Amino acid sequence: MKIYNSMGPNPHVVRMFLAEKGVSIPLETVDLMAGENRREPYLAKNAMGQLPTLELDDGTTITEITTICEYLEEKHPSPPLIGTTPEERAETRMWVRRIDLNICEPMISGFRYSQGLPLFQSRMRCLPEAADGLKALAQDNLAKVDGMIADKTFVVGDRLTLADILLFCFLDFGIAVGQPPIPENKNVIAWFDRMKARASASA
Repeated sequence: MKIYNSMGPNPHVVRMFLAEKGVSIPLETVDLMAGENRREPYLAKNAMGQLPTLELDDGTTITEITTICEYLEEKHPSPPLIGTTPEERAETRMWVRRIDLNICEPMISGFRYSQGLPLFQSRMRCLPEAADGLKALAQDNLAKVDGMIADKTFVVGDRLTLADILLFCFLDFGIAVGQPPIPENKNVIAWFDRMKARASASA
């Protein structure tokens, strides 16, 4: 088993998830800047050309970070990062989808269509006219989350989950590319600082 790894928030999610699990899987770096992910032999592993990809011992590949983390949770259930009951798992998945669609997606697209445009415009359809609006949309939705996590240690309450890891890795990326949480989002900022202090944050 190995993980095809690269820079960026998506691989960071899987690495941090593994670190919280205490599980080590070999990493093989794919040069994203050189476009290795957009040509063979990598496309034979992941036809979408995205990273990361988990390759199993029999050659089967699993892509998409939430799917990879779900698989790893089933293989290594302790400590639980999705949940141990149907109710806990549903709550985590609700938050993961909420964060992914409303914050991560507009944030990363806003980056690709602006600062990242020189890298991505030859690899995918880019909409530079939408960049500012997408960045604003991510911030609007982050403000909603700020209100929902008041008085909580973690996104879903008192347990660390994939939802925390997903949001942290994308906010960490957002800070690096000029999309930090606005100062008014004090709950998110305090939560981010707690997550940043975890040993797994640097995975």
